[in-house]
Amino acid sequence: MRRRSMLLAAGAAALGAQFGGRAFAAAPGGDPLLDHDTPVDLDGSEYVDLSNRVGRLAPLATGTILVTFRTTSHNEAMTLLSASDPTEPSSNITLNLSGGALQFSAREKGAVLINVMTRTRYDDGLRHTVAVTVDSSGTRLHAGGRTVLETARRSFFAGVSGLGALALGRNLDSDHPGGEWFCTGTIERATVWDRVLGEAELVAHSPRPDLADLGRIATVLNSDTPATWVVTGDSITHGALHTNGWRSYPEHWTERVRWELGKPKNRDFVIDSGVSGATSAELVAMFGERVTAFSPRVVSIMIGTNDIATSGLGPEAYRANLVSLVGSVRALPGSPVPVLQSPNPVDPAKWPGRVGLSRYAQVMGEVAAAQNVVFVDHYSDWLNGGGQVPLSLLNDGLHPNERGHHRLALKMIKDLRVFDPGSRVCSLRVP
Repeated sequence: MRRRSMLLAAGAAALGAQFGGRAFAAAPGGDPLLDHDTPVDLDGSEYVDLSNRVGRLAPLATGTILVTFRTTSHNEAMTLLSASDPTEPSSNITLNLSGGALQFSAREKGAVLINVMTRTRYDDGLRHTVAVTVDSSGTRLHAGGRTVLETARRSFFAGVSGLGALALGRNLDSDHPGGEWFCTGTIERATVWDRVLGEAELVAHSPRPDLADLGRIATVLNSDTPATWVVTGDSITHGALHTNGWRSYPEHWTERVRWELGKPKNRDFVIDSGVSGATSAELVAMFGERVTAFSPRVVSIMIGTNDIATSGLGPEAYRANLVSLVGSVRALPGSPVPVLQSPNPVDPAKWPGRVGLSRYAQVMGEVAAAQNVVFVDHYSDWLNGGGQVPLSLLNDGLHPNERGHHRLALKMIKDLRVFDPGSRVCSLRVP
């Protein structure tokens, strides 16, 4: 276990002072009141006891908690940082993961002062930096430096009296003297400031900062305000014929968002405006009909499979059309969020004229990087298993079948951070 700094439940609170050389000293210039920067690997029964520092945090009515971590399980509840009154039941302030969702809560002897939770999830085994900021205007949750949820409700350390315990990786109260909500994974850093960090600071403290657009999509997913999603493209997005009566990838996305994420997300609308045979040039020409007309908040574009077979739509013309489409999306009222999704690979034996589709997927990735757009790379995803095109995912060697559409949906769901292994959409097995 690398650089493990942990305490076992048997208790060794006296060790708490040894962690992190510069860890806990308040310094001039707005440095954090607490900065534990020694990574700890936790196996679901261990924790780091920082109780000798809880007194410095207890008076805070405003400020920031920031934690960088990586999970190794899908535990239902995992504490990142918690301060509590160990002599009372349910008196704590906790930043944790609940079923993978980011949750911030404060309770006073069972009375809930605040409890906010995202629909987006962060127990995917990747490195994440999450934060909660609290001031007079309310509470905001952040991931990768980007705001993902806001509420006018607020409570911080000062809202919970009698704080005597502080730990990474567990919560402690009188009903659970051995602790609860243990974390499984690595907590790389945990910090607390007595002020609210701005977005630039949060990004700077995130080893893997998120794209601003990924944060905006998370805000849409985590908001209770209804949103319209437009999913557009060619016959693959259209879902024409080749799904064999099963759901297309936009239909799987619809089920995941409008039903499985719970009310009131069922008041979101997902519009599939894909048209069989469409090219990027046609989508540019028909943008008003296929995108603008629906007043979207998020616009997903999967296009290119027909471009390669159309005269005049080589990679550079395709690039120019994608740049135009991204700009047109951003120019709509409310500045909707564009998402680019690459086409899937095809069977080279059946479609030798479209083997060069890999170049189009590459161009889309380059446009996404240059324009700071979220990119869902299905082409690379399908070739991860050894570089061979997975023919079992194709109906005619080009169009995804029912299994291929589910694979497209899973990649979209994972990249937009709403994957849940317990969901019917995510766990579907297509025979």
